Amino acid sequence: MASIETMQVRAWQESPGACNQTSVKEQVDSPPVVASLIDPLSADWDRLVASNPASNIFQSAAWSRVLSETYGHKPFYLHFSQLGRTVALLPFMEVSSPFTGRRGVSLPFSDFCRPLTYGPLHPDVIVTELSQLARKQNWKYFELRDAPNFRSFAKPVTKFYGHRLDLTAGPQELFGRFASAVRRGIRKGERSGITVRATGAKEAIRQFYALHVRTRRRHGVPPQPSSFFSKIYEHVVKPGLGFVVLAEKGSRLLAGAVFFRWRENAVFKYGASDERLQEFRANNLVMWEGIKHLAGTGAKVLHFGRTEVQNAGLRRFKLAWGAEEENLEYFRFDPVSAQWLTGQRKVPGFASAVFSRMPLAGNRLIGTIFYPHMD
Repeated sequence: MASIETMQVRAWQESPGACNQTSVKEQVDSPPVVASLIDPLSADWDRLVASNPASNIFQSAAWSRVLSETYGHKPFYLHFSQLGRTVALLPFMEVSSPFTGRRGVSLPFSDFCRPLTYGPLHPDVIVTELSQLARKQNWKYFELRDAPNFRSFAKPVTKFYGHRLDLTAGPQELFGRFASAVRRGIRKGERSGITVRATGAKEAIRQFYALHVRTRRRHGVPPQPSSFFSKIYEHVVKPGLGFVVLAEKGSRLLAGAVFFRWRENAVFKYGASDERLQEFRANNLVMWEGIKHLAGTGAKVLHFGRTEVQNAGLRRFKLAWGAEEENLEYFRFDPVSAQWLTGQRKVPGFASAVFSRMPLAGNRLIGTIFYPHMD
């Protein structure tokens, strides 16, 4: 798919954004920006992504493989250049469903995936190219997940909290910054004789998934299909871009977490626990083990993923680890009307009471059927 289509982007011609006269003149006077589609599985894509210090696992070829092989989503990864020099990268995938429609998303099942920029580039250049691509592919909209440069002229359709923990201080200083309740929970777990380990073993993914299914039922939500976690192991964990932390007491699995790692930036992606064994505070031990492992192997930042604004409990949990809070905003553009959408992003509802009482096998079946149509 490398360089399937290349075209010059002139943001000053019928630009759908709201750039001012100064930015228009700057675009006219500067060399044209050239946009092309690039195959994310090519060696060049990961090399370019890795050269940007702000990059994360969601922008990598590994995550592209997970999404496309699990759900069949089609990649449209954009490379913007000026005078042969890369100025931006933007991963997109087409989600096409007879039930939920066809749209472009950057990226499905990803907490955040902002455009990677390598120099000055007005957002209108990106919007112009995406609009052309969206009309060609008949997308009903395209969605950017976390694009702070768009805030000046577009309103988000959804907002989340994000939390980032600076790991450079080292484990000892970090521990002192945790809320007292977190420190007590860690010490209690350690006194309880819990074994905690960080591992890249395939069996660990299987063990975590069994706990994940149970946790999702408790929250009244169907779990992702097992094939999704199999692909995470194959393309993320096995190559060393992620790991699993498990907490056990004897033969009983208490809690687990999945962490992703891309160079110096890490993400806490999934957590699960056995609600019957909450008194051991195993969740605290799992997170602490993940933090120590990441800090000890050179990671500088741990992102705790997105948190819904209404989820005050999860927000408090993440803040208690000394994380810095930020806003994650999603933006949607309608290519037909050439307007940013301003209504709230509709998130499919779940019959929580039903799923929380359904047998685990039934929940898994619903998730396998449901998730290919979602993003």
